[in-house]
Amino acid sequence: MSYKDYADKLRSAREFFERTIDCLQEEDGTFQPGTGTFTTIQQIAHAAQTVDWFLQGIEDGQTFNTDFEGLEKELNQIKNLQGAKSWFERSMAEAILAVEQKPATFWQKKLPEGPMFAGLPRSFVLDGILDHTAHHRGALAVYARLCGHVPAMPYDPL
Repeated sequence: MSYKDYADKLRSAREFFERTIDCLQEEDGTFQPGTGTFTTIQQIAHAAQTVDWFLQGIEDGQTFNTDFEGLEKELNQIKNLQGAKSWFERSMAEAILAVEQKPATFWQKKLPEGPMFAGLPRSFVLDGILDHTAHHRGALAVYARLCGHVPAMPYDPL
């Protein structure tokens, strides 16, 4: 598989995620299944933020941001469901564009020494984005059901 194939995988992941959360209404945005858990808005925003985090961490001269307190503050700036959904859409579009535009040599380059993922090829973030997005898609399907909705089958556009 070439790195360019990841563009299609990312498109599918975005589509599956968006199909799963399509049933959520703005009033579901503040739903929180328990103390200390993300709200619906935070779940979606966190998925988007992590795509950005992965992409920023592999840029030349960058390392992965370990200011988790600052990242949490950024996450909490999103106050509505539409804002979280828009962030996710933008982040995935940027990931797809990166895969389509960057050469194989970029993705093969090893990450520098640092607090996270040192020595791994940059391409590892592509699977990380797919896996992390799937994880939060599943959580959001549960949130949707707890809010009284039946999320669409993510793999069936009908």
